[in-house]
Parts: sequence; C-alpha cells; structure tokens
Amino acid sequence: MTTAITTWVDGAAGSGFDVDHLPYGVFARSGEHPRVAVRIGDFVLDLSIVAAADMVDTHALFDQPTLNPFMSAGPAVWDSTRAWITGLLTDETERDLVEPALSPVDSVRMLMPFTVGDYVDFYASEHHASNVGRMFRPDAEPLLPNWKHLPVGYHGRSGTVVVSGTDVVRPSGQRKAPTDEAPTYGPSQRLDIEAELGFVVGVPSAMGDRIGTADFARHTFGVVGLNDWSARDIQAWEYVPLGPFLGKSFATSISAWVTPLAALGAAWTDLPGQDDPEVLDYLRVDGPAGLDIEVEVVLDGEVVARPPYRTMYWSPAQMLAHTTVNGASVRTGDLWGSGTISGTEQDQRGSLLELSWGGKEPFTAGGRERTFLEDGDEVVLRYSAPSTGGGRITLGEVAGRILPAR
Repeated sequence: MTTAITTWVDGAAGSGFDVDHLPYGVFARSGEHPRVAVRIGDFVLDLSIVAAADMVDTHALFDQPTLNPFMSAGPAVWDSTRAWITGLLTDETERDLVEPALSPVDSVRMLMPFTVGDYVDFYASEHHASNVGRMFRPDAEPLLPNWKHLPVGYHGRSGTVVVSGTDVVRPSGQRKAPTDEAPTYGPSQRLDIEAELGFVVGVPSAMGDRIGTADFARHTFGVVGLNDWSARDIQAWEYVPLGPFLGKSFATSISAWVTPLAALGAAWTDLPGQDDPEVLDYLRVDGPAGLDIEVEVVLDGEVVARPPYRTMYWSPAQMLAHTTVNGASVRTGDLWGSGTISGTEQDQRGSLLELSWGGKEPFTAGGRERTFLEDGDEVVLRYSAPSTGGGRITLGEVAGRILPAR
C-alpha cells in the first residue's frame, strides 16, 4: 500500500503519519480507561470504538490497556487490521463511522504501549564499539575477538523501561576514578544517552526452540525509538568482569508509538558487509537485512548528532536469532535494543561519551561547551525512514528530562 491512496483525514496526507505508516499506541483521557489507538496525522484513532461499531471480529483486542493481546495475535491479524484501518481512512464513505473516534493527539495522554517482558540490549554498531575500544584500550585492537562473530548483548531491566516524556532521576552508585584509591558513593557525574532502535516481539516462542533469521518477521511486531540512559562512571567501575548492571538499569526510554514492520517495507537495505570473517550459518541472512533509518539527537533543542542506522553491523534478525540459539524463549512484549547507533563521522555519534571522546573533547551545544548530561537537560531522539509512498515516515520520538539525584 502506498500514499497514492489518499486519506480524507485533514492534514494527514503527505505527513510522516500518513496511511503508509499507521503506528500503534495506547492512550487515555481523564476518567477513561486506557485503550489501543493508531495514529493518523495529528490525530489518534480509537480502535476500540470504531472496531466495535464496525463489528470487527477482533474488536476485543483494542479495548485493552496494552498492545500485548494484539501483538500476540500474529501476522495474519496484523495484516488484516492494517488493511481494515487503511480502508477506513481512505474511503470517504467511512467518514461518519470514523470521525467520532478521532481525537487530536495533543488532547490525550500517551501511555506505555506494551507490557515489557524481557529486555535485552545489544552492541551492534561497529563504529560505536570501535570508538569505545579506542577510548578505553588505546594500545590494543578496538574490537574484542568475539565482536564480529556474534552480536554482543546483555540482559537489562524491563521494570525500568518507561514511555517517552517520563523524567529520569540522576542515578547514584559506586564510582572510582583511576587515580582514586577506593570507590566512593554518590550521584553519577558522567550521565549519558544511547540513541538506539528497539524491536518488539509479537509472537512468542517455546523454550528449547530457536528462531532463525528467516523467521524474524513472523515473531517481530514492530519498532520503537529507544534511549538507553547510561551512567558511565558507575558502569566503568562495575562492568568487569560480568558487564553492565546499575550503570544501565535505572532507566530506558521508548517511544509511545510502535511502528509496525509493514510500514518499513521501503527501508530495508543491505548490511555493510560480514565477509571478514564470515558469520556462522545460524546468523546468515538472505537479502537486505539492515534498515535505512535516520536518527537525530537533540540536546536542549539543538541537534548535536545524526546517527544513521543503516551503518549497523548486526541486523535485528541476527540479534533475535542469537538471543534464541541456545533455546531461550521469547515472550510477547520482549524488547531488544540495537545498542548505540553511530556512524563514521564525528557528528554521527549516538552517545555523549563519543561526542566528547570520554569527556576530553567537549562539543558545543546551546552556545557552550558540553560533555555529559546536566540536571535539567532534555534529550529528544527523532527518527525517520523511507516510506512505501516515496516520502518519509516519522517514527515516534523519545524524550526525557534529567532530574537531580534524590
């Protein structure tokens, strides 16, 4: 489906939220229970109302406080629902049915779109991993020996995944500078962002089964913007030998809108190359497996970086395959992050750690030099991708403001 089919909704045609996008979310108004909506232009369409009025068999899936029941229904239901919504929004004869269920997006409160099961964060950008390696291991190879053989990741904390717009309290913990004799406790002084893309599981798998790369679309419902806030000083002291813990677990922000995979048909692109070394068989992919998604990192109203997701070394299908290759199951609502998205250029770095080169090379934002996040800072991540109609769709943004430590 393309934007050659014109929507009758005022202002939606040609926008980043036209009928070639149709992302899903959960909304509420004062005194009303949360329920599922789809976005069209600057409006939310209450699917629970219109599905009941249109006597759609799956109407109960939309009168829910979370997308999980709909996501678990599988690709056939996802596809038929998308076709039904597209028809409603492009057929003038449906206007009387649909208009009562439309509300301006700024008149409602957007909530967590799904209940998060498990959360896994990867380290899939070769440029980000190489930058970090050069900073912390200047006399050694930037990438560790396993990096190009498997998608490196760690299990995060699903209970602190929050929706865009939620404030983030500066975390406290143990910190130890190289020159300190012993660790101290206190608020993080090197608070950072990680501009990422998140992927959401729809159809679960059984323990003991594996999901191959070819089955990615059968299990994956859609994509969210993701900011994995990071306390670099806490992380640096704790991560050896088992990896990130308190430096990452205090907050991860995601967009309120979930873009279905069907909206990204024009965004698939070839991976940069995995022929030296060749990947093992279970990680092989056929055809385009990367995504041409542009990201903007906005700090206090100023764009400070534009990381391109198309440069990522490991694809989402490979990350899912690796997650389950040992027989681990996935559940509806499981979320995995791509890890920081960074490109080859300085203005394509998706973390302040890289932008300031470990705090040693301040960058300029708002007319002054910056390194890590300060109390009161607001970070917004914006995303866009090519659309099937020839323009661009606008994925849900991710925003958060830093509050002082408690």
